Amino acid sequence: MRKWWKLLHWFIIINFIVEIVYGFYMVFFVVGGGRYPLMMRAVDTPVEIILKRRLFSIEVWVAIAGLAVYLALTEFLPRKLRDMNIILERKGD
Repeated sequence: MRKWWKLLHWFIIINFIVEIVYGFYMVFFVVGGGRYPLMMRAVDTPVEIILKRRLFSIEVWVAIAGLAVYLALTEFLPRKLRDMNIILERKGD
């Protein structure tokens, strides 16, 4: 059963990473037809394109935040709690 949880864990992490890469790709390479940030081209770019890029960038930030929260709860918090438990056990001796 532990193997399935590990596979699910890695599936979730990879899913977040794919979403982040896809969002960056859409913002910088697909929507708007340019390869880099708009900079001065933003003045001539239609509002619809700007809004699409903003929606994709919001999607990327949500994925980044989701990945950070997921890793904090599944990786860093258990390690911190385990380390704190070891420290508390040593103080009790």
